[in-house]
Amino acid sequence: MTCRIGYTQMRQTAFIALILACSPVVADGAPASDSPTVVELFTSQGYSSCRPADAFLTELAQQRKDVLPLAFHITYWDGLGWKDPYSFGAATRRQQGYAQSLGTGEVYTPEMVVNGTHGFVGSDRSAGLAEIARAEQGNQEHVALKLSRNGDGFSVSVGSGAGRARVVLVGYDPEHRTPVGRGENADRTLLESNIVRSLSEIGQWTGAMVELKTDVPAGERFAVLLQSVDGTILGAATVSLSGI
Repeated sequence: MTCRIGYTQMRQTAFIALILACSPVVADGAPASDSPTVVELFTSQGYSSCRPADAFLTELAQQRKDVLPLAFHITYWDGLGWKDPYSFGAATRRQQGYAQSLGTGEVYTPEMVVNGTHGFVGSDRSAGLAEIARAEQGNQEHVALKLSRNGDGFSVSVGSGAGRARVVLVGYDPEHRTPVGRGENADRTLLESNIVRSLSEIGQWTGAMVELKTDVPAGERFAVLLQSVDGTILGAATVSLSGI
């Protein structure tokens, strides 16, 4: 079961404006195999139908080294009797941006988006595995990315290509168990993985090699994404605080 909300019912946000500010990219960097396939889940602890999708994302996080699964906890179900402690506005805005770039005109949970280009019901495991396989078998090349510690912060290195894109830094926690006291999941303890705790644009890429410096955001592990005007993720790299 999913619950959908028309995009016209949601406020347009800065994420959309930022995506539209970029132009398409044709990369000449590293092959796709050098970059993990990014799987984004838009979910909520306040909505019981999200649990199978959360379990699928946990499976990906535990078993697929070639995939970067990220759980974005949205805010629009926080009024169903339980406020998701991991929900934040930037997650909702990101999903609203995909509602425009994917042409659906609506947001819903649970929704998964693979590499910023294909959206589907996140509890549909077969569809998810098929979309991941299609992304990995495609001919798309990815711009080379590297995320590394630099003193008290991070350095992000972006390789060369042709076009423009946003450089997005994501902080996430690998796992949490949450006892839920109210709402549709009342009296359940939810296991959730790769929960996004922070999301920020740290720079623009215009085709030339570039290195960016940034502070360490909220989260226990970190990823950098290069995302073009149409939402396509052109590259991804990860690092944790425990090492490089």
